[in-house]
Amino acid sequence: MFITLTTAPEPGDPNGFAALLDGVDSAHRAGFTRVWTPQMPPVAGLPTWDALTALAVAGARTPDIELGTSVVVAQTQHPFVLARQALTTAAAADGRLLLGIGVSHRWVINDVFGLDFSAPAAYLREYLEVLGPALAGKPVDHHGARITAVGQLTPPDSATPPILAAALGPRMLRIAGELTAGTVTTWTGPKALADHIVPGITKAADAAGRPAPQVIAGLPVSVTADVAGTRELLEQSFGGAAQMPSYRAMLDLEGVDSAADISVFGDEDAALAQLRRFADAGVTEFTAMPFGDAEAQARTTAFLAAHRDAFA
Repeated sequence: MFITLTTAPEPGDPNGFAALLDGVDSAHRAGFTRVWTPQMPPVAGLPTWDALTALAVAGARTPDIELGTSVVVAQTQHPFVLARQALTTAAAADGRLLLGIGVSHRWVINDVFGLDFSAPAAYLREYLEVLGPALAGKPVDHHGARITAVGQLTPPDSATPPILAAALGPRMLRIAGELTAGTVTTWTGPKALADHIVPGITKAADAAGRPAPQVIAGLPVSVTADVAGTRELLEQSFGGAAQMPSYRAMLDLEGVDSAADISVFGDEDAALAQLRRFADAGVTEFTAMPFGDAEAQARTTAFLAAHRDAFA
């Protein structure tokens, strides 16, 4: 397992878009080989930026660091549209893009966008059956129950970005193992990863004759002496995750009540011990979101940089 960073501007950050670009620059200067950027839903207070557009700018500006989306939402754009945008971003970044996608949550797809959220696993399978060939420049003639796609893209010379699917449930893991390079998870602890995520996606990849899948786990990390205060702040910031069915299922598998229970925080020894549990679970990459005030985030980033290959 190696350690990477997740970077996104803080809500209300006066530096706005520049803060996101500076986050990628900072990760590169600290020696990280990869950085991930989430695509936030259109909710007041959250950063506005389109993840792929932002990474196209970051990729053209900052060399020698891989850039991933964690994750763009499938239902809000046709797979040809996403493929075209991803190929553009990959070209701007000299082939350093990893395309993480997912089907999001009912409240986002149905309540915010007014789109159909029925059968999300079936939708994702169809989507990937179009997206993969489209990214590779192959002709597509797909007439499915949920998606129609007829055409062909001509990719630039830059590398086709690998696809990773946000997959937690058994059907999603089977689809991700069969059709993608791996999965990107959040709010999923080491027990759920070891007992459910890793064996599920690995079995599917093996059955499909694909290489061993990447399993990328993302969570907040804070190196701090104020354990109680950090836990309280985590609860305030991310307590809503436990109310989302897909995350609630993973927390139940873990045997914990909240997202704070699986986040990584404490002194350096405690943080290292917690990160070791993810490596032992079979996680191939841990993408950390430094958490806390500016001082805590700087301290945490330095700690993560010093240990980015400690579990290789």
